[in-house]
Amino acid sequence: MVTIARLVEKIVERTPFLEEALARGLINYAALAESLQPEIESELKKPVKPSAVMMALRRLSETLEKGFIKQAHIRFKESDLTIKSGLFEMTVLKSSTILHPLKKLYEVIDFSRGDFLTITHGIYEVTIISNKKYKARFQKMFADEKIVKIIDGLSSLTVKIPLEAVEQVGLFYVVTKALNWENINIIEIVSTLTEMTFILREDDVSRAFSALQKLMDEERGIHSKLAY
Repeated sequence: MVTIARLVEKIVERTPFLEEALARGLINYAALAESLQPEIESELKKPVKPSAVMMALRRLSETLEKGFIKQAHIRFKESDLTIKSGLFEMTVLKSSTILHPLKKLYEVIDFSRGDFLTITHGIYEVTIISNKKYKARFQKMFADEKIVKIIDGLSSLTVKIPLEAVEQVGLFYVVTKALNWENINIIEIVSTLTEMTFILREDDVSRAFSALQKLMDEERGIHSKLAY
C-alpha cells in the first residue's frame, strides 16, 4: 500500500541535496510539506493534510540524521589545486586496431614541458584528453577509428588528495558536492590514487577553483581547531 511516508521518502531520494538538507536539519518542514502536497495528492488521488506530510518529513529527517554520510575531514595542503587550460577531449570507439594509435600518443606528448594527457579505457570506448594544440594531429592519428565526439574549450582542475584520506568514506562526495552546489557541470572525472581531476568548461574553472579553495580552507580550519 502506498502511504504518505513512502511517497515523501521516494521524492526525497531522487533529490540528493534535499536529502542532505533534511539530514542536517536545515529544512523548513511546513514550507516543504506545502510544496510536496500537490504531488502526493496526485499520487494518492485524494486530499492529504499538510500536517501529515510534515510529520512524515520529520520522521524521515530523524532516520536520515542517523544514517547519512558524515562529512569526510581531509587534511588538504596549500598546494593541492592545479589548473591546466586549453584542453580538448576526444572519445573513440574501441576496436582491434586502436592500441597502435594510442601508443603513438606518447611519442607526441612532452610531459617535461607540461603537456597534459589522460587516457581512460571504458568497456566500449576510450576517452583522450590533451592540449588543444594536438587536436588536429590526434584526429589524423585516429582517422581510421570511429570518433564518437570531440569537446573543445576545456580545462582541468586537479585536487591532490592526502594518501591517508583515500580510505575515508565520502571523499568523492565531499569534493563533487562543492562543485554541484555552485551549479558547475563536470564533463569528466579522472582519478588516480591521490589525484582527482575534474574536466570542466573553461568558463567554469574559475568558479570551481574558488569553490574547492573554500572547501580546503574550511577543512584546514577544522583541523587547526582539532589540533588546538
